[in-house]
Amino acid sequence: MRWFTRRPEAAPAGGRSRGPAVRGVAAPARGVPTARLPAARTAERRALGPALRQPADRPAPRGPGVHPLAWWLWALGLATAASRTTNPLLLCLLIAVSGYVVATHRTDAPWARSYAAFVRLGLAVLVVRLGFAVALGSPVPGTHTLVTLPEVPLPAWSQGIRLGGRVTAEGVLFALCDGLRLAALLICVGAANALANPARLLKSLPGALYEAGVAVVVAMTFAPHLVADVQRLRAARRLRGRPDRGVRGLLQVGLPVLEGALERSVALAAAMDSRGYGRTARVPARVRRTTAALTLGGLLGVCAGTYGVLTAEGGTYGLPVLLTGLVAALTGLRLGGRRSPRTRYRPDVWGVRAWLVAGSGTAVAVLLIVLAAYDSAALHPGVVPLASPDLPLRPAAAILLGLVPAFAVPAPPRPARPGPPPTAGPPTAVPPTAVPPTKEPA
Repeated sequence: MRWFTRRPEAAPAGGRSRGPAVRGVAAPARGVPTARLPAARTAERRALGPALRQPADRPAPRGPGVHPLAWWLWALGLATAASRTTNPLLLCLLIAVSGYVVATHRTDAPWARSYAAFVRLGLAVLVVRLGFAVALGSPVPGTHTLVTLPEVPLPAWSQGIRLGGRVTAEGVLFALCDGLRLAALLICVGAANALANPARLLKSLPGALYEAGVAVVVAMTFAPHLVADVQRLRAARRLRGRPDRGVRGLLQVGLPVLEGALERSVALAAAMDSRGYGRTARVPARVRRTTAALTLGGLLGVCAGTYGVLTAEGGTYGLPVLLTGLVAALTGLRLGGRRSPRTRYRPDVWGVRAWLVAGSGTAVAVLLIVLAAYDSAALHPGVVPLASPDLPLRPAAAILLGLVPAFAVPAPPRPARPGPPPTAGPPTAVPPTAVPPTKEPA
């Protein structure tokens, strides 16, 4: 049996081939010899620069492998420290520490864009708290009157509540410190949302908390996806020359955002159903009863131990009961994980960097709690008499320990942006090459 192959057609004298064109390669221009094409293409690739080496649609590379639970422990430590003080200078320092770490270590993922939304939410809470203090008054007596509003008379049964009246500087300062503390709590939680990957956090949960963890992760990712949808729709409206601000822009953006959220919910439900969400394995009744007893007893022990630690009367039994309940609850969760057969592909490793991140946040919380017990006046400055707050050095140094992740964890690599396209200019003349003369056929 003979195999026949198609012989390539000979190129004419002009240098152009009449054979089939190769897919993905442009045909050479008329009058340009084929031998000069590689050099011209090389010059074009050099002019385009990184636009060819790094496409714009390539996903961002993965950041450093820090356990997501470590970021949450760090953020919760800062939030605990914020709840232990009303000093506005220390609260602003906590917000600055969390903001610096987020600015240096967040990625371009959708959940990383939610930090700005939490900052706006904290500012809104602060404004609302000040508005309530002005309209409803403050329990702090003051002598420095800022403004006197018309007071609305109320019936006798509403004693302790007033509408309008005298607004004092002491009451406004007290409301400012109280609202700033709540804003700092929200911003610290927003920092955890911006730094921790929710999918990796869900994989790290024990099997007994898998269903509850899925619900919590879906709830946490709702706000970042909502912010991303709003930004995308506003950008599309700006490109079309339509208003994207004000009440009209909000109304026209709200319906597509709700529609996208509904479609995403339906797709998520279908994906969870196809992957066997909620399935359980057969576990003996004795193991189920032991798991329930350990989990419930451990949670009760944690509650009783926490109450004993926080009160002065239970200092002797609070810590032992808390540790015993914690061990029992963890054992129950470990046994309860047998009912949810799950596998992990590439599990996150709790390494040295994770210990540094979690330890820095825990150290900030512990030091602020200890310093609040020894020097309460520095962490809770009074507003009567009216005076500017001072910055205590020891609590400030303790808060600065929260900057350890900014230096212990390397920043995630940023995706390379494509270079500017080459400017259109006059065609460059290609120098002719020496071509040996061909002999005309007879």
